[in-house]
Amino acid sequence: MSGIKSNYSPVREAERILGLLCQQAENLRLPTAVVNNQDAVTFHSTADTIYFPIPFKETETLAALKAVEGLVAGEIANLRYGEKPRKRTVKVSLEAATYFGCQAYMAKVSGLGKLDPGVRSKLRDTDLLAAQSNMYRRMSANLYRTKDGKFFHIHGSLEATTTLNMIGLEGHRPDLTDYQKIIKTIEDRVESFTAAELEKMNAEKRQAGVTAYKHEDFVKTPHGQLNTQEPPWSVTQLQGNIPSTEFPASRNGSRKILEGIKVLELCRIIAGPTITRILAEYGANVLKITSPNLSDVPFFQVDGNMGKHAADLDLKTAEGRRKFEKLLADVDVFVDGYRPGALEKLGYGPDKLAELAEKRGKGIIYVNENCFGYKGEWAGRPGWQQIADCVTGIAWAQGQFMGLDTPVVPPFPISDYGTGCMGAIAALTGLYHRAKTGGSYHCKASLMHYDLLLFAVGQYSADLQEKLRNEQLPEFFDLRHHDSVDRISATTLGVLRKRFPDLFSVADGSSLNTEKWFSTKYNAEIEVVKPVAQIEGVENGFVRASRPNGSDQASWDGFGLEESDYQVSS
Repeated sequence: MSGIKSNYSPVREAERILGLLCQQAENLRLPTAVVNNQDAVTFHSTADTIYFPIPFKETETLAALKAVEGLVAGEIANLRYGEKPRKRTVKVSLEAATYFGCQAYMAKVSGLGKLDPGVRSKLRDTDLLAAQSNMYRRMSANLYRTKDGKFFHIHGSLEATTTLNMIGLEGHRPDLTDYQKIIKTIEDRVESFTAAELEKMNAEKRQAGVTAYKHEDFVKTPHGQLNTQEPPWSVTQLQGNIPSTEFPASRNGSRKILEGIKVLELCRIIAGPTITRILAEYGANVLKITSPNLSDVPFFQVDGNMGKHAADLDLKTAEGRRKFEKLLADVDVFVDGYRPGALEKLGYGPDKLAELAEKRGKGIIYVNENCFGYKGEWAGRPGWQQIADCVTGIAWAQGQFMGLDTPVVPPFPISDYGTGCMGAIAALTGLYHRAKTGGSYHCKASLMHYDLLLFAVGQYSADLQEKLRNEQLPEFFDLRHHDSVDRISATTLGVLRKRFPDLFSVADGSSLNTEKWFSTKYNAEIEVVKPVAQIEGVENGFVRASRPNGSDQASWDGFGLEESDYQVSS
């Protein structure tokens, strides 16, 4: 296995970042024991090298977040099992953390991954508007140069037509299938506008586009000035005076800290579903609710729906709301990953659910996940991972790392997974306080704040970045700002597989960081990334395989039925 050989140690850096996070324990509402027990964490690595060709300490930061997650999980175990409080060891592999940062690209169904053309036939088609399956429409979510020499990431999201029409293009071009011709067609139109003009049109159409800022420029904006002072995530108590809510009694000697906890997920794509995927690892009954009328990326469900049930409900109909409110009556954790304010308009915001919790006498944990954070002029803007990476300066730093004078969206949706982990830590923290002292809690995590955490942690030194550049293969440096996130990720994954074959498989061809299940809902074998943190005396593993959206009934009763999925290998 080749890699960076220097005095720099990713293992030691993960330890340092854990210490930085623990220094913010009061603002993050972390249990006091998390700070006191940080020496119970062991980071380990087979190579102690840098894997991602990125100037930011992604693996190290993810590993530190997973350590915090494990420490909070250990404190819940102490509460739940009524044992004498003790330091529970937490072990985190940096290789596992690396897998966690790109797990959508590690997942497989019937042996096929996200980038394999034949995989579409194995999936339920939830790409209702062909914003993913049609390359022209897919490239409506991409980074392009503007008339005034800046760069703007237009983002057609899961609909595409509005953004394409906004810049003067047809919503559909069945004649246009060549990758480079598609780029030229769209970039030519984007280059007919200044960044300011695109911002104005984008706001009028309520699209998720953004100008790509250098970090030093972002922090000078009012939004940047305000949010660089905020903690990476937050946990605040909601209104009401509710006594402590004990965890449900464990069954059959289970050591799953969230067994019996009911989680409602209203999220799409990656960051929000990652929050609940982690909660499912700890034994929570996670029910993902999606609208049958809204698009979702089909392949992301293979990994993101792991351990959950998934049902369709239309909350804009009386019957859909009736069924949904029946679920709400007994929910413990509610995870909202939709456009800011969308669920409030339907009557399901944090304050309303806190009122419900007060009436029933059992606290609720409301988790919001969004792009731009929750304070400042841009807080209500929609956004996705690439948008956060562009606005905060991550993309510019990536381009400069590659020797370019342009921004480049980094490979893999790492910001999504980091945000998902922060949201899960916040949810676990809320559940801890609900059981310890009572109340309901509002937890918040955002893509932007994960990126700001990366900047706060610091980039690799100039010398280390130069060594890292020198180890990359030529095809990595052929990538440009207008390449799609899938093209960038596919190229980078190919480089990683060549440079670090041992990272992906051992002698028998299996992976140490994935597990295989037979999913009855897919009627196929699936492969997904394993849980990362290993906590003494705590079981964190899945009890069922993933399924496509809409596979189950919108009911808590289904979790009591015998599961016919089974694990093939671990």
